[in-house]
Amino acid sequence: MLHGSGPGTTGSGAWATTAQALGASWRLVAPDQAGFGRTPVPAGSRGGLRLWTEQAAGLMDALGIEHYAVVGHSMGGAVALALAAARPQQVTRVVAVSTMGAPGAPLSADLDAVWAAPAGPIGARDMLSRLVLDQALVTDSAVEARATAMRAGEAAFASLFPPPRARWVDELTLSAQTLAAVRAPALLMHGAKDRVTPLETTAQPLLDHLADVRLHVFGRCGHVPSIEHPQEFRQLLSCFLHPDRGH
Repeated sequence: MLHGSGPGTTGSGAWATTAQALGASWRLVAPDQAGFGRTPVPAGSRGGLRLWTEQAAGLMDALGIEHYAVVGHSMGGAVALALAAARPQQVTRVVAVSTMGAPGAPLSADLDAVWAAPAGPIGARDMLSRLVLDQALVTDSAVEARATAMRAGEAAFASLFPPPRARWVDELTLSAQTLAAVRAPALLMHGAKDRVTPLETTAQPLLDHLADVRLHVFGRCGHVPSIEHPQEFRQLLSCFLHPDRGH
């Protein structure tokens, strides 16, 4: 399970509610990608799609897991699709949530603001308010927790997406050739009101490039369906990854 790119994001933090609900019957691997949480960017590297993809593949190799599904959110969705293209014999299914990576997708004003958010309560509140549609989810406790995480990762994050930031969206773009190499069935999940990675410029174009793909759109939902519609999100995820269980 691969997290997104907002400052203060970690693997465990991004997938906590999903993992708590699914963890008893699943083996979940939710790493901090390079530059986030406890995983540093290797010396001489800046991070980026290739590094994150190689690290994810290497982690699963190190764990001895031969076949696996991969789930990614936002930036992690692009990494998930790249991993599925790079390891077609190992990736059995791929889920890209509020994903980046679509050819031609521009940098949205809200993603630019998220990447630029200053560490601290003001930046955390502004960022969270852009991520979700229902502002009641932007609680004081959520702001405090994110502000703490942003401060902890401030130095590492500063090196990942410096301005001008449109180039980093381009760096995360997957070529038509890469997308054509994805052999695993793919599920795209997206919020209808996502301002960070708008549905029309991110998920919908991927429908023309992936061989075996379906799209689920959450109504009245922003950038984080796993938090905004947790029960529906988990049900869709379970049904797609284990259709034989007959949900």
